[in-house]
Amino acid sequence: MNPAPTPGPDTPPHPDPDAPRDLVGIGVGPANLSLAALAHPLGGLDTVFYEQRPAFAWHPGLLIEGATIQVPFLADLVSLADPTSPWTFLNYLRTRERLFPFYFAERFHIQRAEYDAYCRWVCENLPGLHFGHQVDAVHWNPERDLFEVDFTQLDADGEAEALGRTYTHDVVLGIGTEPYVPDPLKPLVEAPGVPVVHAADYLDHRAALLAAGHVTIVGIGQSGAEVFLDLLRGRPAGQEKLHWLGRTEAFAPMEYSKLGLEQFTPDHTRYFHALPESARDRLVDGQWQLHKGIDAATVAAIHDELYRRSLHGGWPDAVLTPGVRVRTAGRVATTQVELHLEHGRQDSRSRLTTDAVVLATGYRERPLDRILAGLDPYMRRDNRERPRVDEEYRLVLDPSVTGTVYVQNAETHTHGVGAPDLGLAAWRSAIILNSLTGEEAYALPARTAFTTFGLTQRRHVPPPREAPALTPLVDDRR
Repeated sequence: MNPAPTPGPDTPPHPDPDAPRDLVGIGVGPANLSLAALAHPLGGLDTVFYEQRPAFAWHPGLLIEGATIQVPFLADLVSLADPTSPWTFLNYLRTRERLFPFYFAERFHIQRAEYDAYCRWVCENLPGLHFGHQVDAVHWNPERDLFEVDFTQLDADGEAEALGRTYTHDVVLGIGTEPYVPDPLKPLVEAPGVPVVHAADYLDHRAALLAAGHVTIVGIGQSGAEVFLDLLRGRPAGQEKLHWLGRTEAFAPMEYSKLGLEQFTPDHTRYFHALPESARDRLVDGQWQLHKGIDAATVAAIHDELYRRSLHGGWPDAVLTPGVRVRTAGRVATTQVELHLEHGRQDSRSRLTTDAVVLATGYRERPLDRILAGLDPYMRRDNRERPRVDEEYRLVLDPSVTGTVYVQNAETHTHGVGAPDLGLAAWRSAIILNSLTGEEAYALPARTAFTTFGLTQRRHVPPPREAPALTPLVDDRR
């Protein structure tokens, strides 16, 4: 077995607890893990990353067998900024002696469980990552011109064990997203009894959901489709007893055309950031099918499974209804849930009684207010009171703050739908590291899309490269 990579210096020891770091990362999800991996080989850059969870876990409740990520494997933590990095997915396969099996498998889109395993491999071998550390607050110390990052060290049970403080010149927030539950359904989730769970926790409740008499899935995006398909495959033919509904007008496929995907390029990100705030908000709302649709392969698998169950006559006991929203919901005794539904186009209402509910209602960016409450007087906000973020992913702060707070996956309102996309993680990390170091730590392309976004955007067209002249071989046999 090949050893794990050791591409650069380990995190420098700190005998003096007050010695400031260059960068403190808050959160260790794919975004900050990408940054940590790309920062590691940069000599002299002193970083540390804190994560409150005991270990890395990437959407563990949705690691359904066979489910794949929606981006190619090249959208790993580092490849699109540095394909020579030892932290690439291909190098992970090499260390596991799985390169040839992967080569013959011809998988451009890997399974979610494999992406999770790859990220855990990076965490196990990359220094400077501290799990079981909950960051409580970030303050600016004007006397020292440094940020103070206060944290609580947690024990194996998640209980407070010790308090600590780290000083740093800069901070990067990568706290990601959290499950979103619509207001009408919050009382059901918070109360015990009938299973009403978010899709983020699906696998923890899968056995109970398979045993339930009737199950309703709310939300017709990718997560809802995967949960519906898994439950459909796990329940007997003719006794499926499934209802799948959501507000979207159709079970729409995700936009996955080659030119359509160019909206997930740095070119589009720069174009989006330069737009007026109101135009950005309208554009994000209109791009829902880029990230809220269903993968075409999953749509096909659902239809194939439903069709297979109709081969011998009759229809499967499964109801699929788009264009429906849940107005209110309540419990019926302690054994069932009643959903009050409304169909917008028909202007009609009905009730649905069910034994369990899975909320595939998506995720929202975690609010920064708790951690950054101490910086609130320094923060600049837009017309909707959201933090302003400049092109290099820096929070716009009062000039008296000489340090920098970078954000990752918390800037959809300023950088567009590509903010949470894994394919832009390495590029964004490289932008941040170039800004942090004040030099071109990573060379990035000037152009990334064939599409020209906007009429006034200056388009750089690199000149064609000339083939190098070849030195003729001299035949010395004469």
